[in-house]
Amino acid sequence: MKKLLSHTAIYGLAPQLPKILGLVILPIITKDLTANDYGVYGVILAYTSAFSVLSLLGIRIVLLNSFYHYGHRYKILWRQLFGFLHIWNIIYGFLLGLLIYYILPVGAERYRFTIIILTILPYIIFGPLSIISLTYFQVNQKPQQLAYRNIIGGVVTVLLQLLFISKFKMGFMGWIYASFIGVTVTNLSFVHIIYFKSELFPIFNFKINTIKRSLKESLPMVPHFYSAFLLDSSDKIVMDYQKVDSSGIGKYNLAYSVSSPFQTLVNSLSTAITPLAYEFYKKKDELEVRKLIFVSQLGVSIFTFLSCIWMKELFQILIKNNELKSMYGLAIIIIMAYNYRPIYLGAVLKLNYLGKNTNLWKISLLAGVLNIIINLIFIPFYGYKVAAYSTFIAFMGMAIFSYLLKEYKEIKSINYYQYYWIFFNIILTIIAYFLVEYLFFYKLGITVVLITLSLMIYFFLKKKIII
Repeated sequence: MKKLLSHTAIYGLAPQLPKILGLVILPIITKDLTANDYGVYGVILAYTSAFSVLSLLGIRIVLLNSFYHYGHRYKILWRQLFGFLHIWNIIYGFLLGLLIYYILPVGAERYRFTIIILTILPYIIFGPLSIISLTYFQVNQKPQQLAYRNIIGGVVTVLLQLLFISKFKMGFMGWIYASFIGVTVTNLSFVHIIYFKSELFPIFNFKINTIKRSLKESLPMVPHFYSAFLLDSSDKIVMDYQKVDSSGIGKYNLAYSVSSPFQTLVNSLSTAITPLAYEFYKKKDELEVRKLIFVSQLGVSIFTFLSCIWMKELFQILIKNNELKSMYGLAIIIIMAYNYRPIYLGAVLKLNYLGKNTNLWKISLLAGVLNIIINLIFIPFYGYKVAAYSTFIAFMGMAIFSYLLKEYKEIKSINYYQYYWIFFNIILTIIAYFLVEYLFFYKLGITVVLITLSLMIYFFLKKKIII
């Protein structure tokens, strides 16, 4: 439990510090940005995110599993996959450049080649270095090493955003330049420890049969990972397709940007919990895994709820653009959607550990398609706000779908009470949506009571009185 909390804090807080800085500079940079800037950048980010799933071909799952199943021999496999992905990322970079060339929205055409070069260069130069580093630190339970590097790269990115957007008035291009430099700094920080200290040099004369076996395991995961795009970014592409104006897309993208730190925190929880859960599976002690899942779910749900009831005040402080500061309601729906993740892991972690994940793509793709269908049907009538609600429905649906998978039913040994948790999160979302409009002292009282109750529950769990 201590490892879960400390590793989640490190994985979560390290990316959060730059994002907190990003929130701090919002009152400064929003004066120099328009809803159109947010819209253009949001569309570019949506398309590149859609394509980014192909950069790794799902091979991270092979990296994770080989560490636990291959013993000390895992490095040989990692190095071969490292070399293969280096070559593949050069091809991928040129394909990504072609995509960007054709999809740039109105207002970005004159920057076409600059955007292409700044986007694809990290893939061509560094290849999969960042994901190899992330996985290496994760499985060896060394989150601090990753945290230091992410903080440095993130802080550099945020400070450059401030410089490029507010000082040089570069608009959405300020994000593009800052992102390129930040990614480069982060990758450079990995070079010494991965290439030299850990001796994970890429092997370019890799064995073809080894790569084929790895791809056989990893490629079925690509649709699963692609669903992250369908759930997170396809809404902006649907809006672009349906000719929603850049201002509307920009408003939605701002709400998504504010919710981004919460998504990072939940993803960090997944990163922290995976090696701990795998150790318990190895000892055939799934009850301890369930305890991790339940504590994580309760903590995430309470934290997001308390954050959301103060979202109106947060927007008033951070957003200095009257057109954008009313988007706090959308941010609440998006943030609460991320509560699906802990209970979703109850099924997915076990499937991944046992190598029965070949059909995971079905549930995630189903949730992604559901998201797109809702957007296609309702955005023409109700506008960009529909995308937040469709995202919430799809995420909660994906958590439920994971327990309905045939492969999971065959290996199920204990009950995770997923329906109760999903209902709990829906109720919390409804309450937060209306409670955000209450007076300051009402919300302060609720916050104090919930924090007190959460601490009491934590100490009960610690003494194993509950679960």
